[in-house]
Amino acid sequence: LPNIPEYATTYYAAQKIGAIPVSINAIFRAGEVEYLLNDSGAVLVFTVAELVPFVPRASCPTLKHVVVCEGEASGGAPTLAPWCAGQPERFDPVERAADDPAALLYSSGTTGFPKGVTLSQSNIATNVASAAKYSGYRDDDRLCVFLPLFHVYGQNYILNAAILAGSTVCLFRRFVPDVVLDAIQRDHHTLFFGVPTIFIGLLSMDLSKWDLSSIRYEMSAAATMPEEISRRWTERFGRRVYEGYGLTECSPFACYNDLVEHRFGSVGRAVEGFTLKIFDENDREVPHGEWGEICIRGPGVMLGYWNRPEDTAQTLRGGWLHSGDIGRMDADGYVYIVDRVKDMINVSGFKVWPAELEQYLYKLPQVQEVAVYGIPHPEKGEQVVAAVVPRAGQAIAPEDVIAWCRANIAAYKVPVRVDIVQELPKSATGKILKRVLRDQAPPA
Repeated sequence: LPNIPEYATTYYAAQKIGAIPVSINAIFRAGEVEYLLNDSGAVLVFTVAELVPFVPRASCPTLKHVVVCEGEASGGAPTLAPWCAGQPERFDPVERAADDPAALLYSSGTTGFPKGVTLSQSNIATNVASAAKYSGYRDDDRLCVFLPLFHVYGQNYILNAAILAGSTVCLFRRFVPDVVLDAIQRDHHTLFFGVPTIFIGLLSMDLSKWDLSSIRYEMSAAATMPEEISRRWTERFGRRVYEGYGLTECSPFACYNDLVEHRFGSVGRAVEGFTLKIFDENDREVPHGEWGEICIRGPGVMLGYWNRPEDTAQTLRGGWLHSGDIGRMDADGYVYIVDRVKDMINVSGFKVWPAELEQYLYKLPQVQEVAVYGIPHPEKGEQVVAAVVPRAGQAIAPEDVIAWCRANIAAYKVPVRVDIVQELPKSATGKILKRVLRDQAPPA
């Protein structure tokens, strides 16, 4: 389902009968839907009329019902109202234990088939309570929600936490700037949740035509916020962008910047009940300031991957959730993301972290968005490539970017090629899809 009210009602209805809601990306097509339905063993699909053709009933043996929540009945699938007709108005909800599965959210599948992250009742309940507390939700708040509810950020941190606090959730199917900004002015939204690419886009706009004074709080998560963008936002609007960090595998909220002291470039410190440490490749803690894998322990850490005991054991080894993110921690416990393990570029044995190079490139005034990634090379192993979206009305040449890099960073980090592009491929949550760039890149 896209972001429509029926998403919430069907999600909570599933919880009340003791079932496990399974979230599926609304842009997925038949092959992807088939995999998730069969992997989860789903028996019922709620969707909208336009997406019914992408539910392959014949190849999903456990699937018994398809119900249309918006639009006309389609392909033998009834609409929600008649499907519910004749049922009792009240029923006794099924009580579940704290460690019973409560929801199934599939990882993005950036390295192979998606894995079903199994979150317990307690995982979600504790995480939602922390989200509402740290972001200061109030019952008179109106949350601007265009991030997809099928993603853990939208589902738990925003929707479930807002319901707990008694706040109002204002739903948008997607982020269309004029539509969202008009609604903020008209309906006086107070909390704004985005991802870095949303804030980057807004910084490039003339926002003076809208009265956005009702907004008292902005938050970014789901991808690393470039420090330069965070600073620009604060300089322009006088407010910091709060940042959260976590994974679907920890429900997702584990780190926050910060109730006491905000530090630019950091995702903050571990939230209540959580511990974060930085481990080396042998799962030993490294000294403050050194790079390693961010590992997490706390009440939001998943039960495991659905029907994948080996993957679960590997990810949760030693009692720690191994994030796959490389970072460092300072002496005060503030965590700084370096990059994803899988995005590291190996150039003749030298490690190049794309996020570090991206931070430098955002300092160029002509750069709107940038993505750095590696492509194979027969001798060096990999080479560095950058895709750059220029700011509107500003020209920038590839050779200018390369020259700037040569003047500011070590030679092995300098891109061998810079592509000037109109836009970067993004996921439904606004995350830049580097795997798409790698797949589309010509060979070295």
